[in-house]
Amino acid sequence: MPVRIAIPEPTSGDPEYNRRALPQYVKALEAAGAEPVVVRLTDAQERVANLLAGVQGVLLPGSRFDIDPQRYGEARAAECADDDPARTAADELFLQDAFNLRKPILAICQGAQSLNVWRGGTLIQDLKTTVNHRPGRDVVEAHPAHIAQESRLSGLLTPADRAEVLVNSSHHQAIGTPGDNLRVTAVSPTDGVIEAVELDSPKHFVVAVQWHPERTYIQSEFSRAIFSAFVREAAAWRTPQVDGPASGK
Repeated sequence: MPVRIAIPEPTSGDPEYNRRALPQYVKALEAAGAEPVVVRLTDAQERVANLLAGVQGVLLPGSRFDIDPQRYGEARAAECADDDPARTAADELFLQDAFNLRKPILAICQGAQSLNVWRGGTLIQDLKTTVNHRPGRDVVEAHPAHIAQESRLSGLLTPADRAEVLVNSSHHQAIGTPGDNLRVTAVSPTDGVIEAVELDSPKHFVVAVQWHPERTYIQSEFSRAIFSAFVREAAAWRTPQVDGPASGK
């Protein structure tokens, strides 16, 4: 049976965005050999919990909404877009389940920001930099991203990539302070904007990227490698065993 990956709808309030964005994630997962399990944001928490019990991994997609700044202790800046409480509630359920059971997580764009805030980190509410981080959905190579050595992402690079890849870009916010036990594993070299974080744990695959590998799955070997690694980790996932009482003589 194919590995099953849970993915929430990107938004609760923009059906057009969902129709445009969600199929790209679904196709990328399917191409990598997984069965996407799309969770509607209108579903009751009990139904969501039942769906999560039958999946081996979690993908948090992007969104056109922002994270409520109050969640990381800041007042809302004028440039900050509206938040999406239903998506936030779904992300929290997904993340709690995945961390409790060490299920693999791939978080993309707003999903990466959601993960970071859930782990106690902060966000930059509006980027002011010489790098254009939102040049348009059709720009495949917007700017370089420098990948940290000995990271999960670095293990997916080809020899030709070295430590730097060109990525697309479609965001006006970014991770500020990384959350608990999240390691910065990619930055935009010109302005230092954080482009990826990973959980600093060899036993739990948690990779969060600010760019959109689902949009470049066909064109980019690196994008395909990200999804393949995620699905491979999910296929290998097993429910953690609870240690019993130590035996002794």
